[in-house]
Amino acid sequence: MDFHVMTLFPDMIMDGLNTSITGRAIKAGVMSVKAYDIREYSNDKHLKVDDYPYGGGAGMVMKPDVVYDAYLSVKSENAKVIYLSPQGKTLNQNKVEELAKEKHLILLCGHYEGIDQRVLDEIVDEEISIGDYVLTGGEIPAMVLIDSVSRYVDGVLSDGSTSEESFSQGLLEYPQYTRPEIFEEQQVPEVLLSGNHQMIDKWRREQSLKRTLEKRPDLLEKVDLSDEDKKILEKIKNDVPNKVGTAQIKEGGKF
Repeated sequence: MDFHVMTLFPDMIMDGLNTSITGRAIKAGVMSVKAYDIREYSNDKHLKVDDYPYGGGAGMVMKPDVVYDAYLSVKSENAKVIYLSPQGKTLNQNKVEELAKEKHLILLCGHYEGIDQRVLDEIVDEEISIGDYVLTGGEIPAMVLIDSVSRYVDGVLSDGSTSEESFSQGLLEYPQYTRPEIFEEQQVPEVLLSGNHQMIDKWRREQSLKRTLEKRPDLLEKVDLSDEDKKILEKIKNDVPNKVGTAQIKEGGKF
């Protein structure tokens, strides 16, 4: 999969992604990340890329011609152009998995007070936000998107690594434990030491349901629950009613 990032700070993108799992995937050729310096496409002798906004107001706006020329050098057939913007739809797991099916993604990072609307209308296919807050630029959101999407690109992670993660099945992930067996007088749950994989799978499902109910009960409204899941949730609520709220199990397999 190819990621092309149009930015004023290409080193920020590459320094952030050439490490850890994404760095190994890039080095192995499983995915490609290239950052393009928008400033290089400026015709101004001082490489100016912004100007004052028409109508007045604070800050500067990135010029449409510079961004467009950068785009023309990057664009490829069937490439989807995403503008990282606080006005876009919030990135979630469904969108991550959807984007992972693309072959080429072009990510446009704004800065200052944003980018001239005309070039956005001309080249952008979709606007995406990583949350309801404002950052100084689109570089960090672009790295968040690449990191999350890359996990679903074949060859980046070992098989099955994403299937039980938080949000992958609509629930939060169960707690994880490793050696030492006893830490600060806290024992690893005995079921995980039993070798009984059926019991371990059951325990993990119960823990996922418990965590989701306690931390993100809103997610349960979107998950199809089995009768066994609903029994587990009822038991959890009865055991610790003050911690899990007052949500009620609905008919039709949803909570």
